[in-house]
Amino acid sequence: MPDAALTEDLARQAAAGDQAALNQLLSEVWPDVVRRCGRFLPCREDAEEAAQDVLLQISRKISTFEGRSRFSTWLYTVVANCSRQKYRDLKRRAAEQPATIEPTAHVDPRTTSVIAGSRIDLLEALDRLEREHPQLVAPLVYRDICQLDYAEVAERVGIPLGTLKSRLHEARKQVRPWLSAP
Repeated sequence: MPDAALTEDLARQAAAGDQAALNQLLSEVWPDVVRRCGRFLPCREDAEEAAQDVLLQISRKISTFEGRSRFSTWLYTVVANCSRQKYRDLKRRAAEQPATIEPTAHVDPRTTSVIAGSRIDLLEALDRLEREHPQLVAPLVYRDICQLDYAEVAERVGIPLGTLKSRLHEARKQVRPWLSAP
């Protein structure tokens, strides 16, 4: 992430209505937003589209940023939500328009990205976790994907640190078999 103090200051100014600060903030966070969206989405173009959605949400919702937590924490929430929404949209579109596979267009397993496959598996696991145990999703996303520290996650989710650790343990326990299943 760019200079954290500068970013926090720009976020406060933008939240107060300073358009120039908002523009500079968006420029400052863009590379980090694309990188973080890429943790969710295997295709760079999809990550960039999600990142554009993130910037749009920042522009629309910056006035709701109250500064009680760090801007970076607020930003990670927007990144996680937009990335997961982008994945859902892609999945829905794929289901609506199934592609016919030409015999010559089969995927070569030697060139298929293991990382891409694992990210898709993770997104599927997060969707399943959200259906079965919705209270476990945010701790897992903030800690294991966004890599926020425990105190920041507890603050963001609004639960005590001990409860956070318990939920995180349970989320990992739930998700682990889904990710290791063939």
